[in-house]
Amino acid sequence: MRRRTPTLRSAAATTLLALGVTLIAPVPHAAVAADPGKDYCQGQCDDVLPPGENGNATLADILGNKLFGTHPAHSTDQLGTYGALPGGYGSLTDATIGDFYNSSSFGVPPDQVESVQSPRSDVTITRDKATGIPHIKGTTRTGTEFGAGYAAAQDRLWLMDLFRHVGRGELTSFAGGAAANQGLEQQFYSAAPYTEADLQAQADRLVKSNGARGRQALADAQSYVAGINTYISQAKPGRYFPGEYDLTGHIDPITNVGEIEPFKLTDLIALGSVVGALFGSGGGGQVQSALALQAAQHKYGLAEGTKVWESFRERNDPEAVLTLHDGQSFPYADQPAHAQGEALPDPGSVTPEPLVYDRTGSAAARNGAPARTPVRAPAKLRPLQGMFDNGVLPGNLFSSPKKGMSNALLVSGRYTASGHPVAVFGPQTGYFAPQLLIREELQGPGISARGAAFAGLSMYVELGRGQDYAWSATSAGQDITDTYAVELCDPSGNKPTTQSNSYLWHGSCVPFEKLERTDAWSPTLADSTAAGSYRMQVYRTRYGLVTARATVGGNPVAYTSLRSSYQHEADSIIGFQMLNDPGCVHDARSFQKAAQHINYTFNWFYADSRDIAYYNSGTNPARAAGVDPALPVLAEQRYEWRGFNPADNTSAATPPSQHPQSIDQNYYVSWNNKQARDYSTSGFGDGSLHRANLLDDRVKRLVKQGGVTRAALTQAMADAAVTDLRGEDVLPELLAVLRSKPITDPQLANTVQELANWSSDDAKRQETSPGSHTYADSDAVRVMDAWWPLLVKGEFEPGLGSDLYNALTANLGVDESPSAGHGPTGSHAGSSFQFGWWSYVDKDLRALLGKPVKGGFAQKYCGNGDVAACQSMLLTTLKQAVATPANQVYPGDGGGCAAGDQWCADSIVQRPLGGVGDDRISWQNRPTYQQVVEFPAHR
Repeated sequence: MRRRTPTLRSAAATTLLALGVTLIAPVPHAAVAADPGKDYCQGQCDDVLPPGENGNATLADILGNKLFGTHPAHSTDQLGTYGALPGGYGSLTDATIGDFYNSSSFGVPPDQVESVQSPRSDVTITRDKATGIPHIKGTTRTGTEFGAGYAAAQDRLWLMDLFRHVGRGELTSFAGGAAANQGLEQQFYSAAPYTEADLQAQADRLVKSNGARGRQALADAQSYVAGINTYISQAKPGRYFPGEYDLTGHIDPITNVGEIEPFKLTDLIALGSVVGALFGSGGGGQVQSALALQAAQHKYGLAEGTKVWESFRERNDPEAVLTLHDGQSFPYADQPAHAQGEALPDPGSVTPEPLVYDRTGSAAARNGAPARTPVRAPAKLRPLQGMFDNGVLPGNLFSSPKKGMSNALLVSGRYTASGHPVAVFGPQTGYFAPQLLIREELQGPGISARGAAFAGLSMYVELGRGQDYAWSATSAGQDITDTYAVELCDPSGNKPTTQSNSYLWHGSCVPFEKLERTDAWSPTLADSTAAGSYRMQVYRTRYGLVTARATVGGNPVAYTSLRSSYQHEADSIIGFQMLNDPGCVHDARSFQKAAQHINYTFNWFYADSRDIAYYNSGTNPARAAGVDPALPVLAEQRYEWRGFNPADNTSAATPPSQHPQSIDQNYYVSWNNKQARDYSTSGFGDGSLHRANLLDDRVKRLVKQGGVTRAALTQAMADAAVTDLRGEDVLPELLAVLRSKPITDPQLANTVQELANWSSDDAKRQETSPGSHTYADSDAVRVMDAWWPLLVKGEFEPGLGSDLYNALTANLGVDESPSAGHGPTGSHAGSSFQFGWWSYVDKDLRALLGKPVKGGFAQKYCGNGDVAACQSMLLTTLKQAVATPANQVYPGDGGGCAAGDQWCADSIVQRPLGGVGDDRISWQNRPTYQQVVEFPAHR
């Protein structure tokens, strides 16, 4: 059992005792240091992951949090460190990095040991005083993996249980029928509706396809599961399991009757499918893209409309910021010279495929029939009543197929003060309490690594460092998902309709495979949503999952989504196994070979004492000649992926040599931007301006100056993290048009000056001083937030027309500012400024001002190409923005932000995934888990 030091007040203990809940004294552990092993970073590796390592809270812990605001030990001790960087990075030095990050050295110094335990004889788990991170050292490999599973259950058992149910479409029956829970399980079931046989087949293929490494991965996973289950078996009688099991009715808080279901191998596959769908898949959306193309062709005609659509699609924009910027070309998924097999829908014929059926009880309330019968909790537990009514998981955070996450900054040793490479990098996985990631150190036969991994998948470190190297990733999103139009048929020979449930496969009429799940729930102590149920149904074909129905040339079709990583989420475990193996990864080239075994669409970055390196992973399907990946294609054999085998969803793939990759470029930056020239991304938005420009501009300046340090590179990241992309890179052009002739309205002239002052102040969204909760240039920020959607609409809708404008905004939202709750990541999520129309505004205004533009539009949109008319539109929309009061720009929300509170609207919330909540912090556009590394030595 993990030693806890909760600060629960006596009143909370008295409450629990009155309810008959027994408080179990923690088992003491010896304080003996773990062997640190070999560590070539020599104290120059640091990382941080808010809010804290400990993500398990007993019922006593939860009650203490709700009644008195207390927190379990190590559940929030990294939040302040992380949150302080925006106010402190300006004076950062290498010596003060430890004020904002934690040491990620191997081992635990003797005077820093908090506890040591041995859940079995061949493994010890040492936790440090500062953060409580588990340092797992095994004398056998199976012991090491057993310890990893045991420690994961100690720190994230409830979260792991949630996500194995999410992966099976069973969240509501497990955690309650709140609307957010319904939405989240529906989203994932529609993307990966796996049967138990599907999950088991993934595990079986892992061994069959990967030989000795596959067998080792399976053995590691089985040992990991054994560790999880051992913890469960010990925690249940001892009542130190997560209190959410009490609150959701799985265990009776009075009698302790009930069970925590043991884990099994297929649970890890289900967890992996969630992670893969969230962060490692790219493509799709071809039907929505086709609707925009058709709108453009309807307005401009076939040829000109196609050109207009391509100009907004920007799939190979010559001005796009590139991760590989020294001339490399990696052609993939670009526009074919002569497209073949396009399957554009007939106008007005597209109908999305329904997912949910047969709603009853509180499930019907989502269709406008209120149905709530709250459960009355015992009086002394009523502070918890309704705790999960909004869902234990925030569905809107994952509501968009566009998932831009994470960033990376790496500088070659040729340009650093020490002569060794420097890296600042990490994934942006959202902000939760507890986090989706956990930190750990693993030391055992064939394993030596420290870093972070997704809870429930931490048999290996997924992002972190080895003995003499570090690695990280950003979401890449290249197109590995295609949309096929399968021709519908009727087995009886009758004329098919769009409601027919059979399709043509190589000339034969075969039925859809129906996958369905019925989910039902009852009210609990923590979720007062009344009882309800519904059925989820997905049709599966050999060309993927049915997503919509339409007609193409008058013939009824079903549009399907075919993803190359579907049925293969488990395959990536081999790459992670290799990254943890010091005998496998020993330099940049061997790192790239390991990353090739990861089929998720990620950009992988590497640093050691000698080199920096990059590799783009993912199973990129080899498409038939002439197929345009941006549009739906006819489901005919000649247009299938080359070598396509629907039995296990495999096909030929582009070889590793054709994936963007590099060793020791002068620097690398990535913020989910375009990887390389001719490497087409999967959606709109990779044009002349991208949030990656914020990193590229700063790192480029550092490299030009030379002598880069860890602190300087961290400052570059932190400075970009508090900068408004619109203010830094678009506002100067807006000001140029606004000032093209004198402004006669004094109020508007004053506002324009305020915007100019903000621009001169580097367009920051930053507190005047730490804790002030007030922005410098706050009124200019408010005006920009109100003005941007107005000016974009005013600039483009008159020329495009409403139909085309709306079709384009359906593919790429206009804005993703920090307070824009409608953005892909929702409100209070930190991640901002990836998806928006900044590139379009930039190109159009530069053309209007007579500046050079590469890859510009066929026409000028602002003022129809007239500077005076454009200025007039900008002034008109600016006047509207000025008149919009703060309480409308920042309308407040149910999460504690009052209307008009600008800082709060931007702020980052650690969204509760259980019973314990944490404080909000100031906005910063930055990875959740982040490393700062510089290796001075190598094996």
